[in-house]
Amino acid sequence: MLNLSLDKRQLCDIQGRLFELALKNDYDCPQFIETFMNSQAAVSLDDTYDRLQWAGEEYILEELEDEAKGLKKAGTIYDREVMYWAGYVYRYWHYYTNETSREIYQIADAKTMNDCWLGFHTLDVELAIEDLKEIHRQRNEK
Repeated sequence: MLNLSLDKRQLCDIQGRLFELALKNDYDCPQFIETFMNSQAAVSLDDTYDRLQWAGEEYILEELEDEAKGLKKAGTIYDREVMYWAGYVYRYWHYYTNETSREIYQIADAKTMNDCWLGFHTLDVELAIEDLKEIHRQRNEK
């Protein structure tokens, strides 16, 4: 198991709370996740060090809203637990594999994360990531 530093564990939590905040602000969940995972804000969080990493979820959301020139309201809503878990897992995944947020999203999009939450949220994070990667491999073999 990966031994994450306190800073990295905190960033996983911040990203989980960011995803929850998007839900609280009534953003379309799949659209928010796709926008975030392909954004400059996500690139900043993927970086070794970037000021945005310590700005907090409210500021990160403001940066993303500015970058996206607005985020879609309403639409598809996911449970709060799904949103937190997806945000946390995506950030942990980056530390675990060193893949970028954009690459991770291509493997496990918002729908996949929502569909897999029920069976995967109680698993060790690394096992959940490996299972998500396996689902992606199986889909590509078809």
